[in-house]
Amino acid sequence: MSGEPEFNQPQRKRLGADERREEIIRVTLELADKQGVDDVTTQDMAEAMGVTQGAVFRHFASKDAIWLAVMQWVRNRLMAVLGNAAAQGRDPLDALQRMFFAHIEFIAGHPAIPRVLTSKHLHGRNAMLRQLVTEIMLGYEAKIAGLLTDAQAQGLARADLDTHAAATLYIGMVQGLVLQSSILRGQRAIEKEAARTFPVYLQAIRQQPFQESPS
Repeated sequence: MSGEPEFNQPQRKRLGADERREEIIRVTLELADKQGVDDVTTQDMAEAMGVTQGAVFRHFASKDAIWLAVMQWVRNRLMAVLGNAAAQGRDPLDALQRMFFAHIEFIAGHPAIPRVLTSKHLHGRNAMLRQLVTEIMLGYEAKIAGLLTDAQAQGLARADLDTHAAATLYIGMVQGLVLQSSILRGQRAIEKEAARTFPVYLQAIRQQPFQESPS
């Protein structure tokens, strides 16, 4: 018997099924950010969590099932964030602004999400994933268009504003900022660029004060 002291190996905390599923989703998003959506494997997920692939598949029947759960997680979290932000708005345009910056903050905290939502690799092979992303996009667009319509009714937005086109432009702003941030990693903070961009959009859609023509 050696005189060396014995140390017990720290045991990994045993998680419940819901907690483990949440961990798998979180780890999958982290891996997607580091190495790209297409290259994430279930072995990568297992190694990142310190478990076996079998442990991963006890909670999800397939890799596609994991990505579907990731999409559902994104939809639920994003819609909750946007809904809470809009509810604090003083008026429809203020709600729109709060939603925009809440979305930017959400993406800054989960940078892999835009890649997941726009991945041709995922959407091309799974109709359920493609349908879910379509629902997210259309639901978001409808929410924005609804706020713009309310702003028109309250005289806050231009009466001649094409709300559908303005909603599309709104989403395009977010996508453009995400793309810029991805390409210019570290050179431009997405939050700072968003703060410069949104006032330009707001100025374009806002109802301008009536000015009397010179006599």
